[in-house]
Amino acid sequence: MNDSVLDIPGYRLHGLLGKGGMAAVYLATQHSLQRQVAIKVLGKAEDQSFTLRFIREGHLLASLHHPAIITIYDIDRLPDGRHYLAMEYLPGGDLARHKGELFAPERALEIVRQIAGGLAVVHAKGLVHRDVKPANILFRGDGSAVLTDFGVAKDLDLDSELTQFGIAVGSPAYSSPEQAQCQPLDARSDIYSLGVILLEMLIGTNPFRGSNYTQTVMNHMQLPLPSLSGALGPFRGVLERMLAKEPGQRFADCRELLAALDEIELGDPDETRLGPGLQPGASRAAEASPAEPAPRGARRARWPAVLGVLLLGGALAGGGFYWHQQRQVDEFLAKAERRLAAGQLQEPAQDNAEHYFREALRLDARSLAARVGLERVGRAARIAGLQALGEQRLAEGRLQEPAQDSAEHYFRQVLELEAGHAGALDGLRRLIEARIAGYLARAEQSIVDKRLLLPEDDSAVYYYRQVLGWMPSNAQALAGLHRIATQYRDLANATYRRKDFPGALEMIERGLQAEPENPELLRMREEHRELLASARAARAAQTRRPVQRAPAPPSEAPSEDGNPIKQAWNNLFGN
Repeated sequence: MNDSVLDIPGYRLHGLLGKGGMAAVYLATQHSLQRQVAIKVLGKAEDQSFTLRFIREGHLLASLHHPAIITIYDIDRLPDGRHYLAMEYLPGGDLARHKGELFAPERALEIVRQIAGGLAVVHAKGLVHRDVKPANILFRGDGSAVLTDFGVAKDLDLDSELTQFGIAVGSPAYSSPEQAQCQPLDARSDIYSLGVILLEMLIGTNPFRGSNYTQTVMNHMQLPLPSLSGALGPFRGVLERMLAKEPGQRFADCRELLAALDEIELGDPDETRLGPGLQPGASRAAEASPAEPAPRGARRARWPAVLGVLLLGGALAGGGFYWHQQRQVDEFLAKAERRLAAGQLQEPAQDNAEHYFREALRLDARSLAARVGLERVGRAARIAGLQALGEQRLAEGRLQEPAQDSAEHYFRQVLELEAGHAGALDGLRRLIEARIAGYLARAEQSIVDKRLLLPEDDSAVYYYRQVLGWMPSNAQALAGLHRIATQYRDLANATYRRKDFPGALEMIERGLQAEPENPELLRMREEHRELLASARAARAAQTRRPVQRAPAPPSEAPSEDGNPIKQAWNNLFGN
């Protein structure tokens, strides 16, 4: 069946999201609920092993309920016999697209905590995922992480038929030592894989990835945990257990892992700290020495009068002092607010917001307005400093690295302090523009180096698709994918002229991977299939009716013009 005109009852397809060796995934709208979904369509209807795994994945997903596990809506089959799954659409892309990036420790911890929660549900069902890797961690629009692709998940009580024959499944760069050696697996293998992902997010690289499969396996078995210092120090204890070479030294399950993750303390950002103020005159009152006692009789006689005078004078003096002091406090607070609005946070000296708030607090240590004002000054000063650092790193081209001293880090710190901060949002927008420019340059170089589709994470198509993930309407990326599709069209024609008909069809398919809706390639593929079907039908008809022909002279070679497939290809491509 032609997937370019794929029709699934109840859904309207919009385009191809991705394609692997086992299945293709399409973006679609479910008519009944008018919601976007991802539809995973099995590639081969006749392969019973794939079909059984595919159906099993659907049933398995339907039995799991957790925010960090992808939600399945439907499972059914197409008229041509292929099965499909309708699942939750996750617009945030996958973790693999952030390869080489350094994550803020807080964000890395958040992602791992969410996935560990999902794995706890998987393991509680007596299952092990077996393929925990960045490409199988996707993100919703709100940034929450979701675990996907349970196609190789297995019951813990059953040995995998692949393992029985010494075939390792999963991704070597993230496989546990026992998984790489085709040994029986349990939940601790998934914990190891998640540990590799956590380490990669924190240091920006996967230290276990070798130049080949054998070296990668040996690294998992022998390579120690890299040193972690500074802001990453709190992660060391958890990572040592997650990445222990022996399963028995790891966390027993994800619940134990989650408890350990909750114990990680990353430290709080610096905040303005206020000390207790002194009450005016308190020290003088404490230092005053008591007067000499008067004779007892005199004290009795004078006491009522003296007391009355003292009370009256204290009331008058105290009242006047209080109102005078309060006027000064109010004046200081008003000046502080004006300086704060003008951005004069700590400069110039003796005439800035912090100075006036402190003066108000000196006069009235209990002034809530002064205390809150000082906190606002500290917060505004911190935001201004972080914004300035973000702008400086952006100008230097330090967009995301190092993790704790990059433009993205500082802009996001600003947004944590003030959500919606215009300067930080604009900074992130310009950062994305700079990344887009960098990826477009990498894509162009990949074309020059003939890396059009492969490697999957370092090819022109990969970089263009990353750009479109940030800016779906980017004209340069769309034009680049069109150029690649055109190159494959030309390669298809050249391959045909070498009489390599299957190779020509392969070039057409590759071109469609770059630009799935390319009308010329779609027409070529459809005509190719129709002409081949017609040629096979003509040949079948010829074999069914006997033909009386005079024998050809010995010197004559058989003519290619009688080959119906050749004729069909000539009609399609020309001589």
